[in-house]
Amino acid sequence: MDTLNFEDLGLSDKTLEAVHRKGFEAPTPIQALTIPRLLNGEGDLIARAMTGTGKTAAFGLPLVDRLTARSSAIEALVLEPTRELALQVTGELDSLRSGPYPRVAPVYGGSSMGDQFRRLRAGVEVVVGTPGRVLDHIGRGSIDLSELKYLILDEADEMLDMGFVDDIEEVLGHCGPDRRVLLFSATMPDGILAVAKRHFADYQIVEDSTVTEATQLADQFWIELRDRDRLEALCRFMDAAPDFYGIVFTTTKLEAQRLAEELENCGYSADSLHGDLSQDRREQILARFRARKLQVLVATDVAARGIDIEKLSHVVNWSLPFDPETYVHRVGRTGRAGNAGTALTFVSPDDSRRLYRFKRASGDSLKRIKVPSIDELLGLRRSRLLERLGAGPAAPSAEAAPAAETAAPVPETVAAAPETVAAAPETAAAAPAALAASETAAPADTDDAAAPDPDAELWNGLADELIGRLGAQGALARVLRSAYGSELDRSRYHEIAEPPVRRGREGGGAAEGARLFIGAGKKSGANPARLAGLIKRLTGLPDRLINNIEVYETFSFLDLPSEAADKAIAMARRADGIPPIHLASPRGEERPLPGKGRGRPEHRPEHRAEGTEHRGEWKSAGRQGKPKFKHGKGRPGRG
Repeated sequence: MDTLNFEDLGLSDKTLEAVHRKGFEAPTPIQALTIPRLLNGEGDLIARAMTGTGKTAAFGLPLVDRLTARSSAIEALVLEPTRELALQVTGELDSLRSGPYPRVAPVYGGSSMGDQFRRLRAGVEVVVGTPGRVLDHIGRGSIDLSELKYLILDEADEMLDMGFVDDIEEVLGHCGPDRRVLLFSATMPDGILAVAKRHFADYQIVEDSTVTEATQLADQFWIELRDRDRLEALCRFMDAAPDFYGIVFTTTKLEAQRLAEELENCGYSADSLHGDLSQDRREQILARFRARKLQVLVATDVAARGIDIEKLSHVVNWSLPFDPETYVHRVGRTGRAGNAGTALTFVSPDDSRRLYRFKRASGDSLKRIKVPSIDELLGLRRSRLLERLGAGPAAPSAEAAPAAETAAPVPETVAAAPETVAAAPETAAAAPAALAASETAAPADTDDAAAPDPDAELWNGLADELIGRLGAQGALARVLRSAYGSELDRSRYHEIAEPPVRRGREGGGAAEGARLFIGAGKKSGANPARLAGLIKRLTGLPDRLINNIEVYETFSFLDLPSEAADKAIAMARRADGIPPIHLASPRGEERPLPGKGRGRPEHRPEHRAEGTEHRGEWKSAGRQGKPKFKHGKGRPGRG
């Protein structure tokens, strides 16, 4: 497979031209596995592939290769879990075309139905859309899948987790009998295989065994902090990285917007991306970020899902994510397709014992570090200043070399001992010699050197006067401090307190608890007894270990021991007729807003806060009288 070329996959000459125009050199493993099968094979295909491995081209190239003529019917449908991913895939398919066909149209919630109607009426060969909006168009008659040739289910495990399984099955029911299905998934849960068994007559499963897990491509670190110190820590890490270009993930929309504003006030170019923004505004922000006009993007998980940004240097978890799957998805935004990256996770003292699950998800690559010290940062800025002034990088000293286990990942150009970085004039003692060496090493016959300076007499006079008063070294130090003093100003940073040491935090002590979100509430007939019964069937726990059950209008919360919580989440994903179950926000953050009643918690899990209300009903069914949850026709999270 190492020597395989795109020419070996059976693509047409026109498609190969598009491949070379895009700059693709050789197919990725998943492309080599899927493209020939889609071009030549019969039957359906399930492909396991991690994010960032070239999946879009793996199905996009066969589509543009085969659908090269105008058609009166929709010939291919690509289902995506989010609007951002639908737009991204639409753009990628357009870039792979070598002619006017196939015509591609995105359909997703949050945008004008009228515009989508007009585009579909004009005729398209490929539709890329979210399941809910596709079903809306099917119901209105603007999408007809009776002559469909290809159905692509992208990020199938994400769609399953987001509650789209019923929508997917309904879409499959509207497809003609001759359609072929390609299902892409980063993981292979039982729910996906169950869909395949119900709807795929003859299918193959291909898996790229050489793919490195997304989390292994990034250096992963966790930092224990008090909540009030997180902004200071983020600023220090941004200053420590020579070219910080990253995404900071937050739990809520309000948190994303507030943090972006605080970063702007601190002098960084930042903006936020969340579900309250219009689609036009989202696209404007993403365009600025891709063009590197923004240094940092602060985003919620739902808003950022599916976003593909090249060469991100950092991903920062502003707080510990809800679950390990979310962690893996976030970290996968950097370290993509073999590129290096750094993932930082801020952990509060109360959450530090939950880390074992995230360490397991990281492949034991998640290591603890400390925030860069003020002395390290000032030394680093001093070294960069010398480089800008032409003195070359400063050699690090043994005293400043960070310890492997605990120091922050700052570049090796951190300046020498802390006592050399204070901003007083005499601390620049090394600078005149370095600058003088740089000046003598520069060629004397450059155009700039030969050009007459009409103000030379003025500046030479000022220099002579300063040297006369302060001496050569003092004069240069004074000028440097005037020009660059703010860069070496210790007051730009604040002290970070060490988190308190708690008994049993590093292991031992009482069993750790987890708070679960359940996507069923009063509207669907849920009550504490039914929820407790559901958890007992999933985990086998006794009643005394199921605590703090709170039932709201459309969702609920309860507390379980951590191992039981993991089991409940896993079992809910495998079984039919079970409402979605996820880890909730930390205990105490989901309290109702004052005066709003108990139906509106202040912080819902982000995947439920952006228009993904779960609807259905509890029914007493079965000979044993066990309540079952029946999904309603209005499925979760349309569009």
